[in-house]
Amino acid sequence: MAKTALITGSSSGFGLLTTITLARRGWHVLATMRDLTRREKLKTAAKAAGVLDRIEFLALDVTNLEQISAVAAEIAARTAPLDALINNAGFAMAGFAEDVTDAELRRQFETNFFGTTAVTRAFLPQLRRQRSGHIVIVSSISGRMGFPGVSSYVASKYALEGWAETLRLEMKPLGIQVVLVEPGSFETDIWTRNAVLSAATQDAASPNAARLASLLKGRENGKLKANPQKVADGIAAILDDPHPSLRHVFGCDAHLGLMLKRFLPSAVLEWLLIKLSGIGA
Repeated sequence: MAKTALITGSSSGFGLLTTITLARRGWHVLATMRDLTRREKLKTAAKAAGVLDRIEFLALDVTNLEQISAVAAEIAARTAPLDALINNAGFAMAGFAEDVTDAELRRQFETNFFGTTAVTRAFLPQLRRQRSGHIVIVSSISGRMGFPGVSSYVASKYALEGWAETLRLEMKPLGIQVVLVEPGSFETDIWTRNAVLSAATQDAASPNAARLASLLKGRENGKLKANPQKVADGIAAILDDPHPSLRHVFGCDAHLGLMLKRFLPSAVLEWLLIKLSGIGA
């Protein structure tokens, strides 16, 4: 019997690629997304890969608690076990901390943090009964170090990292593996179509308007074209490992950033991040 994985945010980016990658490896994939009208890109990719018959499309908004409960109940009623839950849904809120409103910050956390925790909790009873399964949480290098202009995103990922690290300790004795995936910069649409800019930061009257322009220009000029398939392949490898480690870092920039954070004096690291961001006075 094919193993079953449920993936949130499957319509694009890492979610789409991981869906195709697992299906190619013989998995039955429950590809969930907030809006099913956006499934065409995934369907096209699945047809091209010859794996459409291994993919099941489900509507799942990770901020909708009733829908989460309904999907979890439907999956639990099936005879096949749920072998993997991959929490991938998320978006990036860009904007300087002084400009981001409480409402915008809460919106960031509702998806990136509370959405992930709610989905995970909904499926934990099934995994507990099975006494098996992998829970993969797609975090970011931004869950390990801060960067100018993305305080909301960074905060949501830091919170997620702490929650997942604790969940791992609680679930490991039950045979459930909890894993964090920490990508650096990859060629996905998280900073394009899926990105959100805080309203006040975009206002020409904001004291940060010019700094935002410099930040976005520097991000585009220094944008890495790393292949996101590496992350999808990495997630597939994690699911093959019965005892994976907690954190898995992907991307040269992510590895470099963590190395610099470990070995550089904090003042030097701060100077370097400000210099590279282009937001200096």
